[in-house]
Amino acid sequence: MLNHRHDLMYGDIKLFSGTSCEPLSQKIADYIGIPLCGRKIIEFANENLFVQLQGSVRGQDCYVIQSTSRPVHRNLMEMLILIQTLKLDSAARITAVIPYYCYARSDKKDQPRVPITAKLVADMIEVAGADRYIMVDLHAGQIQGFFNIPGDALTAYHQMISYLKDLKQNMVNPVVVSTDLGFAKRARNIAEKLKTPLAFIEKRRMSNDGKSDALTIIGDVEGRDVILVDDEVDTGNSIINAIYLNKQLGARDVYVNFVHPVFSADAAQRLAEAPVKMFITTDTIPIPEASLNLLGDRLKILSVSQLLGEVIYRANRGISVGSMFNE
Repeated sequence: MLNHRHDLMYGDIKLFSGTSCEPLSQKIADYIGIPLCGRKIIEFANENLFVQLQGSVRGQDCYVIQSTSRPVHRNLMEMLILIQTLKLDSAARITAVIPYYCYARSDKKDQPRVPITAKLVADMIEVAGADRYIMVDLHAGQIQGFFNIPGDALTAYHQMISYLKDLKQNMVNPVVVSTDLGFAKRARNIAEKLKTPLAFIEKRRMSNDGKSDALTIIGDVEGRDVILVDDEVDTGNSIINAIYLNKQLGARDVYVNFVHPVFSADAAQRLAEAPVKMFITTDTIPIPEASLNLLGDRLKILSVSQLLGEVIYRANRGISVGSMFNE
């Protein structure tokens, strides 16, 4: 439990959880040492949402914790309504804590006549009344620039690297492999911290249906244990193609690492059937029981609750967040 005997900049911390990631929200509250605030969230017969706070937040430092995962539009609207409710009750400051940010892949006009929906979502969060944001492993760094409010863009890979350092002791000539060139810079940083070689998969996305073809690996994986890294697993096509490509090229054990377990459609089942030694992910998105059962003992879930709890605590007291990572 954290020590609360400091001067406060924006009043007491008030934590509010949406319905998308309540277990994570409770862990964050436990880490900080305060209870989650009461709120009533009702969905009417016409699918309209109603939110009511169970206590006043006037002059307080409020944090809305909500992953905008499936059901995306329900969870997004719930977060926006919660933020506006706090604003209308005269909260001193409101921070949107979004472990998983929806529409993050729609971050640029890479085809004619398409939207930049990640920017639209950022605008909606600001209009609702958020003063700050806290997010984990955004799909693209430029999404930070879509906001006109300050925030903290965090990564869970600090925890993953710490866990992988322990695993690495029993690996054979490990190599970090990025699932595509878009993740190459972050993969390089991971490989540098693990003191391993680096390889890349050249991937080509052929359409908008989520399917991609893994073409080749730039680097050497033959006879090595492979640490596959990515930010999320959605349909699982990219990561599954990467797993089999590595095995075809002579890789030994494959360790799959990703922050956001989106697991659309039958992704969990297909992953369970793949030749993978271990899956390492986080609790930014709750994993359904059926998927947990499919992946079984091969699945390791690292919680981001301490990371988010510490950042919330520091934001409330005006303490540097970068110093947590020697930055």
